[in-house]
Amino acid sequence: MTTTLTWPQILAWRLHRQFVSGADAPDVVTVARRLCGVQTQVASSAQLAVAVRSAEPDPDEIDRALWTDRTLAKTWIMRGTLHLVPADELAAYCAALGTLRFWEKGSWQRGHGVTAAEIAAITEAVPQALADGARGPLTREELVDAVVAVTGDAHLREALTSGWGALLKPLSRLGELCYGPPREGKVTFTAPRAWIPGWPSEPPAFEEAGVRVVRSFLGAHGPATPEMFDTWLFGGVARKAVLKGWFRDLAPELTEVETDDGMTLLALTEHLDDLASIRPSTEVHLLPGFDQYILAAPRALAPLIPPPLKPKVSRQAGWISPVVVHEGRVAGVWAARNGDITLDLAAPVPQGPLEEAVDRMRSLLRFQPRGLPGS
Repeated sequence: MTTTLTWPQILAWRLHRQFVSGADAPDVVTVARRLCGVQTQVASSAQLAVAVRSAEPDPDEIDRALWTDRTLAKTWIMRGTLHLVPADELAAYCAALGTLRFWEKGSWQRGHGVTAAEIAAITEAVPQALADGARGPLTREELVDAVVAVTGDAHLREALTSGWGALLKPLSRLGELCYGPPREGKVTFTAPRAWIPGWPSEPPAFEEAGVRVVRSFLGAHGPATPEMFDTWLFGGVARKAVLKGWFRDLAPELTEVETDDGMTLLALTEHLDDLASIRPSTEVHLLPGFDQYILAAPRALAPLIPPPLKPKVSRQAGWISPVVVHEGRVAGVWAARNGDITLDLAAPVPQGPLEEAVDRMRSLLRFQPRGLPGS
């Protein structure tokens, strides 16, 4: 017998699972673990994404977890974007993402002005440079100097210092590079095996790692399809055989559900009772830009983002706007300007709950990062 769920139920369940309803997450690592990472390409958005879900928001918690406790890791991971992920789960994400080696394609190499031999040299030289524990984490300039010294190829200097670290991203997927603590306003890089406590001596098998990541994804962003998962993790370009293998191996834990608009999705069987019993949300929430509630779902998912709102939510250059959510669905966007919040609503939202959500976000805006370097 097929379980039928309405989208309001699914969205209410996601709000609950993602700590938006209740705002009761105990700490930043719990948030990052449940959400399958927090995108931090814009550091202020990551701070707000954690704060809006936290029982006791703490503006310094991310820094402590990253640089003191080392329970969080910061690196380029899902879709090649910068994320905060639990340090003890980074190896699994790397193993899963390592099944797609985009940097080995000639078109990618030509687009970045490097040859296959130069990419091979970089992937060999960076771990060597970062292995020198006496030097500690290296700034980008120091790392580039070390790579040029190891390879003897001065041409790599320009390639490694341009853009958004495109030539370093393969190393992050291979589990050979992550961010270290900032130094004098500059980002630094280090090797996960030297930085993260308990880093495995050998990477987990990609089959096992992929199943773990799928399970985690469905536990916060499900029910979903393999294609939705692929878009979130790889940007929609996963190796099809690998993707099918992960879902096949996880099949004993999955159940098909039908939505009220005729979609067939996969849910973790252990969550079916909660999904079926949850009441549609009547809540109003303000979520920051690049929030996982939006990022982990297709932009064309009309039950979440009404089609007329899509251009305002998903803008040029991959920019994801802060959103107003009512009944689990995007009702508009918002922005912080001149110390206050301006709203651009496209649907009616009850005034009282909206004012409460605005007041809460206004109070959280003090959690903007303090001088954190970008990428």
